[in-house]
Amino acid sequence: MYLLTSWLVMINIIGFAVMGWDKRKARRQQYRIPESRIWAIALSGGALGAWAGMNVFRHKTKHIQFAFGLPLITLVWAAVFLWG
Repeated sequence: MYLLTSWLVMINIIGFAVMGWDKRKARRQQYRIPESRIWAIALSGGALGAWAGMNVFRHKTKHIQFAFGLPLITLVWAAVFLWG
């Protein structure tokens, strides 16, 4: 359980940071972080961090797949964590 907790903390920090970094790149009109990478981080357990970053940085909030997908993945990971 310690490894799972450590993994989830680390990947959620990464998910949060990636949303902030992508927002910064978007504002500077630089090469962006691919959405597939954001989804990979979310599916790996970082959905809560990415969701928090999405709201804190106001990034990708109008993308329906992120607005509904990240909370859904968060619920799935919460179930895995609580019952796993």
